[in-house]
Amino acid sequence: MLSNSIHVEYPAHFPDALQMTPTAFAQEARMAMAVKLFEMKRLSSGMAAQLAGIERVTFLLNLHRYGVPMLDLPMDELEADLANA
Repeated sequence: MLSNSIHVEYPAHFPDALQMTPTAFAQEARMAMAVKLFEMKRLSSGMAAQLAGIERVTFLLNLHRYGVPMLDLPMDELEADLANA
């Protein structure tokens, strides 16, 4: 599979300021980008998980850390789905 990359420059002190290693900071940045693109409905959960470099279930289970719901359904639609389950 072909892949592309994005180079993001940031001040060297950012990982320290967030009390993270540079590797953890890079992973957090990837996850934040993936979550935002998922929230904007630009990527599916599977594609966002792939961007974040984690399994889809792990991605979905971590959305709450970013204040993003796993499901974005109107209440009436959710109630109808539950009634038909």
